[in-house]
Amino acid sequence: MADETPQDFVEDEQDLRGRYDAVSTLAAQKSVPTLEPHSRRFIELSPFLCIASADPDGPADVSPRGDAPGFVKVLDDRTLLIPDRIGNNRLDTFANITKNPYIGLIFLVPGVNETLRVNGQARICTDTEVLAEFEVRGKVPKTGLLVAVEEVLFQCAKALMRSRLWEDDYRVERKAAMPPLGHMIRDQIGASQSADEVEAHVQTSLKERMY
Repeated sequence: MADETPQDFVEDEQDLRGRYDAVSTLAAQKSVPTLEPHSRRFIELSPFLCIASADPDGPADVSPRGDAPGFVKVLDDRTLLIPDRIGNNRLDTFANITKNPYIGLIFLVPGVNETLRVNGQARICTDTEVLAEFEVRGKVPKTGLLVAVEEVLFQCAKALMRSRLWEDDYRVERKAAMPPLGHMIRDQIGASQSADEVEAHVQTSLKERMY
């Protein structure tokens, strides 16, 4: 079988742009520097976002965040606050931010094919009075991500329309399609525990460490 490893690559930005049509005026101008009413409303409706961050020396990271719609607070037209709920304590995103504050956010709203992109710089907030507003089930987040917004833009619906994300076409039956997460982790890392023991840990975390 022929080698399928790609051999040809883009050399620089000029080469890249030469392979595509010119950007339309509308696309070039659609980013704005503040959170205006439409982007504020989108964030208010969003229960899910992804955060992109990067260590200056690598690697990059993309991490999901989710909670009830409106869990991200718009403090003013240039500032967001994202509470940090309990996770796996790897702290990949936050460790990156201590060294490189630049982040990218993408917000999703179930049933809406457009997405919202927000770029800016972040700091890790530890102000207990501010974080108390995000209390859930008696638990106050240890930290929050304060985002100084620099660029806001809506992304058109093409990606979600192609993926049919909110439709049933590509929905899988979880148990039939893939083994439990604990079993996959066990296979990946060769943990000393059995696959069922790792899965029991995963399920306990889901039940007891949501907030």
